[in-house]
Amino acid sequence: MVGMTESKGSSQGNSTASMPDWEKRFRAPRTGLPRWAEDAPDRSLFTSNATGTFELYAWDRATGTRRQVTDRPNGTTGGVLSPDGEWIWWFSDTDGDEFGVWVRQPFHGGPDEPAAPGLAPAYPDGLALGRDGTAVIGRSTDKGGSSVHVVRPGAEPVEIYRHEQSAGVGDLSHDGSLVAIEHTEHGDAMHSAIRVVRLDGTTVSELDDSEGGTRELGLSVMGFAPMDGDNRLLVGHQRRGRWEPMLWDAVTGEETHLAVDLPGDLDADWFPDGTALLIDHNFHARSELWRYDLADGELTRLETPQGTVSGALARPDGTVEFLWSSAAEPPVVRSTAGHVVLETPATPHGIDRAPSSVPVTDVWVDGPGGKVHALVQKPAGEGPFPTVFDIHGGPTWHDSDAFAAGPAAWVDHGFAVVRVNYRGSTGYGRAWTDALKHRVGLIELEDIAAVREWAVASGLADPRQLVLSGGSWGGYLTLLGLGTQPDAWAVGLAAVPVADYVTAYHDEMEALKALDRTLLGGTPEEVPERFAASSPLTYVDQVRAPVYISAGVNDPRCPIRQVENYVARLERRGHPHEVYRYDAGHGSLVVEERIKQLRLEIAFAQRHLPRAAAAGAASPRA
Repeated sequence: MVGMTESKGSSQGNSTASMPDWEKRFRAPRTGLPRWAEDAPDRSLFTSNATGTFELYAWDRATGTRRQVTDRPNGTTGGVLSPDGEWIWWFSDTDGDEFGVWVRQPFHGGPDEPAAPGLAPAYPDGLALGRDGTAVIGRSTDKGGSSVHVVRPGAEPVEIYRHEQSAGVGDLSHDGSLVAIEHTEHGDAMHSAIRVVRLDGTTVSELDDSEGGTRELGLSVMGFAPMDGDNRLLVGHQRRGRWEPMLWDAVTGEETHLAVDLPGDLDADWFPDGTALLIDHNFHARSELWRYDLADGELTRLETPQGTVSGALARPDGTVEFLWSSAAEPPVVRSTAGHVVLETPATPHGIDRAPSSVPVTDVWVDGPGGKVHALVQKPAGEGPFPTVFDIHGGPTWHDSDAFAAGPAAWVDHGFAVVRVNYRGSTGYGRAWTDALKHRVGLIELEDIAAVREWAVASGLADPRQLVLSGGSWGGYLTLLGLGTQPDAWAVGLAAVPVADYVTAYHDEMEALKALDRTLLGGTPEEVPERFAASSPLTYVDQVRAPVYISAGVNDPRCPIRQVENYVARLERRGHPHEVYRYDAGHGSLVVEERIKQLRLEIAFAQRHLPRAAAAGAASPRA
């Protein structure tokens, strides 16, 4: 066994000329979608890896000035601009443990200061900033449940909401008089209700599609109308079997349903003048943008390339900025006006753009619960190939036709990569997502097995060279799959996994406990047989494939103790495995650390798959 603890991966000292493409993709400059102050749209905030660690950056569009806002060993991504653009709020945790406090810094620079004095550290559950300096802060702790506090300048925080079930701040109305709270008081953590309250905590209205938990329909807050005196809240609902928007007047209760005739899930946001909605349409692992005019219901498609839009915002001039990529082409922030919005200078390695990769092809396979959609990338040449089944996390998430440096690296090394949107994934309708109940983990693995059988039968995958891999929930499914399907996999690579479900439940953050109770129908004490059936630890003695595990020692989502329990059982058996422990939380924001982890995974697979090692050595892009 290998056991290591480090805070950052060390640079390998490669020159750009000798650096392989797969490493360039990680080290290439990346920026997130710039988000601007509502009342000062020339002031923006974005994330970038320009220094080798993802941090927050301020951008004054009027002057072109950019500056780095945060600088922490393990990176920073959680930041919000005040409506007037004067302050940058960012969340300060400890080494990636997600437990901390909000601090703020002047837009043009200056010392950080506590943003909400009087509030003890907690997990963040939403933040909304008002035009008069008021802040509404959602938070949760392991013992105190969820709470919402109002913080006014110079005053002590006032608690306006508390419940043992998970809840969070959705939005604050434009005039600062109403707060929308998403909550799960009915006990179903997968389907939220919405309560609108005044700043003193008194209830204005309630919207709940769950019917006390008997009907599994959820709601989401998309945002209040961007005008004073307009109490309409843009709400996501699932009443017709998918996510779509409607308007709800939080004072009168009037609902306005929108005629958006598109087949997939719909997300939405307001145009700044309140006359139209920006619709983000997700369907079959790809997305596109539309404008919906509220006056006449006209729906107009906005020109975007085929691929995935990872975020979009409408500017005051009516243009839309969006972050786009495809599996073959790296991400870029574009505008519907036809230009690139934001480019990051070359990194210290001299890389100004990530090398492209190969496109994905779509596969639909008959599974036990219906058609299963998978995305496939493969190297040049004829199969069968050594094949990595790269399983996404979430579980309520989905793989899409978007740029991902990890899968591209495996392709460079001669592997085919298959990504499966199993039952529980989003983007295929409510029934597909909600199918993940009680037989947790086993359901997803049935769908993965169906795609695996197709991959072998089609000649894509060599059945002797199958790698099961994933992070977070994907890491959990990897360990569970190695134990419940021991003859199917040659190697397992699990990053930040759930390994011992019972211990993970007792050690994880409270919001995830609520999710586990929803998925499994109770606590480990109430439904022990379900936790046992869904726990990788139950099947550890059946594992045959060599196992590689990486874990963050400060991870609040998949805590380290339960990983160590699983590792101890492997050690007791003398089973071949390696463990890499790093000083961060649920993953890393440090580029070199990400490269190091993938390098270790590839090397582990190559050692245990001799044919794959030969293919990687022969690959001209490796």
